[in-house]
Amino acid sequence: MIEAGRPCLDIAQQLHAVEKAIAQAKKTLIQDHLDHCLEHVIGPLAKEQRRSIDEFKEITKYL
Repeated sequence: MIEAGRPCLDIAQQLHAVEKAIAQAKKTLIQDHLDHCLEHVIGPLAKEQRRSIDEFKEITKYL
């Protein structure tokens, strides 16, 4: 886009879209890891014991 001489606004919009897409991909990767890998390591837990894990997983959504 830069080499093609596109307007700065167009370039800024595209960069913003790329940043958002990468950030969303990172969040998805982290959530997937927590949902699968962490669950595998922890194994089955009683509901009361799961509270801390569930809260941790929920708070990571704000990273």
